[in-house]
Amino acid sequence: MTPLDASQVYRACPEEAFDFEDTSELESLDLLSGHERARDALDFGTSMRNEGFNLYVLGHSGHGKHHMVERFLTERSRHEPSPPDIAYRFNFDDPSRPRHLRLPSGMGRVLRADIEQLVEELRTAIPALFEGDEYQNRLHELKQAMGERQRDAIEAVRREARELDILLLSTPNGFTFAPAEGDAMMSPQAYEKLPRDERERIERTVEVLQKTLSQAIRQMPRLAKQLREQIKALNEEMLQSVIDAPLTELEERYNGHDDVKDHLQAIRRALLQHGDSFLQPEPDITPETIFNRFLLNLIVDNKSCDGAPVVYVDLPTHPHLVGRIEQYVHNGTLLTDFSLIRAGGLHRANGGYLLLDARALMMHSGAWETLKRVLRAGEIRTESLEQTYGLMNTITLEPEPVPLDVKVVLLGERHLYYELCQHDPDFLELFKVQADLEDELNRNHGNQPLYARMIATLAREATLRPLDRSGVAAAIERASRLADDQEKLVARHRVLSDLLQEADHWADRNGAKVISRAHVEKAVEQQLWRASRLHELSHERITRGTVAIEFEGSRIGQVNGLTVLSMGDYAFGQPARITATARPGPGHVVDIEREARLGGRIHSKAVMILSRCLSSRYAPDVPLSLSASLAFEQSYGGVEGDSASVAEACALISAIARVGIDQRLAVTGSIDQQGNVQAVGGVNEKIEGFFDVCRARGGVKGHGILLPAANVAHLMLKRDVRDAIEAGDFRIYAIEKLDQALERLVGEPPGNPDKNGHYPEGSVNARVMARLASFHRAVKKRVGPDREDDVLHDGEERNDNE
Repeated sequence: MTPLDASQVYRACPEEAFDFEDTSELESLDLLSGHERARDALDFGTSMRNEGFNLYVLGHSGHGKHHMVERFLTERSRHEPSPPDIAYRFNFDDPSRPRHLRLPSGMGRVLRADIEQLVEELRTAIPALFEGDEYQNRLHELKQAMGERQRDAIEAVRREARELDILLLSTPNGFTFAPAEGDAMMSPQAYEKLPRDERERIERTVEVLQKTLSQAIRQMPRLAKQLREQIKALNEEMLQSVIDAPLTELEERYNGHDDVKDHLQAIRRALLQHGDSFLQPEPDITPETIFNRFLLNLIVDNKSCDGAPVVYVDLPTHPHLVGRIEQYVHNGTLLTDFSLIRAGGLHRANGGYLLLDARALMMHSGAWETLKRVLRAGEIRTESLEQTYGLMNTITLEPEPVPLDVKVVLLGERHLYYELCQHDPDFLELFKVQADLEDELNRNHGNQPLYARMIATLAREATLRPLDRSGVAAAIERASRLADDQEKLVARHRVLSDLLQEADHWADRNGAKVISRAHVEKAVEQQLWRASRLHELSHERITRGTVAIEFEGSRIGQVNGLTVLSMGDYAFGQPARITATARPGPGHVVDIEREARLGGRIHSKAVMILSRCLSSRYAPDVPLSLSASLAFEQSYGGVEGDSASVAEACALISAIARVGIDQRLAVTGSIDQQGNVQAVGGVNEKIEGFFDVCRARGGVKGHGILLPAANVAHLMLKRDVRDAIEAGDFRIYAIEKLDQALERLVGEPPGNPDKNGHYPEGSVNARVMARLASFHRAVKKRVGPDREDDVLHDGEERNDNE
């Protein structure tokens, strides 16, 4: 088996493939280039105006989804009409239910300014009107005329009484009648001296006059009411003369906007209705209160909007989506009015596009349900969560809902999208379009120049130095490493942009005018250095012998497996000592990791596949009389994945055949039931981790790695490993079959079966068959022939059910 050469473990990017000196010569590139599927979905979703065709953009957190999608929507929205302005106005019929106004873009601030100017004019003109001579004279005339009518009514009674020799006298308590003696009031003594008939006549006359007086006095409230009506009519007449011209001018200016005209007419009616308040302000209705009701609360002003709005809400809470109603404290009481209604993201995005982070939306109480309710209803209802769920009994405003026309774009990870599909029946009804971003782009002769333009675009947008050809080549090589594939390039813009910014920093330190390969490689080196503390501590435990792993000699039932530890966005590989034991038994392979509840389900599945592979390979016609165990030694955390199954199979075969395994080699790879080796992940980290530990333990000469042949295309190894491979000190072998791994590990061919299924005498496989046969005889001898089948059958059942 020939080891891989250095050209197979790293795909370099030739600088001569580029026809530029530095990236300043390249045109900027749309960052959605290479994401054709997602672009088509975005184009379709934004074009469909039917209900429910909102979008969910799926992608890794490092994609820069927000930046890419916002740029796409901004470019698209420029060609769309600007939506109406939105304002709230006072509802004179029901103050607790403010009315909304939807005005052509830019008209909101103009109308607001016109009404403010109107209020300022009236604030000066109305007091001047009521203080003017004309009004005061006419008011005096009305009061004087009414006073004369009141006096005439009393004088008529007085004259009637005088003709009957009765006097009408005014007293502090009102009016009274008394008999007259000449022009004076008759004294009580004179009255007592009058004849009885005369006194009775006077008394009857007084009774009649009192009724006449009562009738005259009863007219006084009616006359006072008439006076008030006359004064009110005068006030309305005078107010009309002041307000008619400016209001008529505004009504003509906004002719064709019925809601505006309705508001102006309501202003006219309110002024006429509350004219008295400008003369005698009431506690609840002052002139300032009246004027404040005329003003507009412009919550969305699209004057400066170039096309349809694109709004991103970074904190998608309930009030930030549908708005809120603010309150203020007055005399210890919370008060509010229509002027304290505030817009939410849905108001600002109405008529355009609303971008939301899906995870942030789910994290805030009620926000997701609020968004769904609004989209289903097709209107924005501004109310608190307490109002929505009936948890508040206090009186508050209920603003008129605003009709909704918005395209919502959620940005989130794939797993969240699929969880919503599975657990929320409303999700797919409201978000029917998925835009799935690519994680990787193909690395070919056509895409490399395209990727160079993408690098140039990211550098230009971040105002970085341009990259020369060597810097672009280094960045492309790093992009392949991040994709863990020689034929792919990572499509996550954020990690690439971070790399370029760090490379620019080192270029600045060196006083360079362009970013070159040295600066990119320095940035990569520093990224790894900053994140590698735990990596070094873990490897130090191996080099000091705290974690016992052997790198020389040959051991039975022991092999060096390869693992990957991930911490955040940093991963590193390190070897793991895998051991196996074998003895006679009922065909049971014990996965110690699983028994200790440290093994994951995939690892347990891999062990079961391994067990079936050995059964079909070495005991196709008889029960497998084996009791075996597998363990990751000194492993105190969880073990997951199937990448150790080739190593576990080799360790188990070694334990059965009692042949040693070369400890200078390490193995990774998955195995199927036919003994084929399958691809695994993290091969670069695994190889580099084993390489580093070997170098720290005395050198890499003679050491090597066995990995699946399907993983060769994924190799993008660091320079140290490549140099060691070039020098022939470190070897990497690509394997496709379990037998190839066995041959390399034990140092001899394991033996191929003949047409009868027999292996060559003395071969590893033959020794396995012989040892298993001895196990079978031992089991048969121990349990007796009568129970042999039961015991072996029980072992098979237990093995299958693990």
